[in-house]
Amino acid sequence: MGQCLIVDDSRVVRKVARNILEEMGFECIEAEDGQKALETCKDKMPETILLDWNMPVMNGIDFLRALRALPGGDAPKVVFCTTENEFSYIQEALGAGANEYIMKPFDGEIIQSKFQQIGAL
Repeated sequence: MGQCLIVDDSRVVRKVARNILEEMGFECIEAEDGQKALETCKDKMPETILLDWNMPVMNGIDFLRALRALPGGDAPKVVFCTTENEFSYIQEALGAGANEYIMKPFDGEIIQSKFQQIGAL
């Protein structure tokens, strides 16, 4: 299925997402902030990224902009997964290059549906 990078400062959220995505057939790697995620992408670009917005060191939107500026950074399918539900946040995320947007809390059905919509499944 490919590799999915899970970027979230919550270890619990990363674990839940990993369980769901591995059941869907993804090989998962994790990063606890945008800076670590960016380093991971520079090393090996994943096919998909599940991305939190609010994180220390580098937040999700800054990571996404930096990712899209990298060579090959336009390739990964990026799904924001956050508690930010204002339309302005959704617009900003999509404008910065996100493919889709999921609200927390999430479940396997929601993730599978969004990943199908963006062609990651």
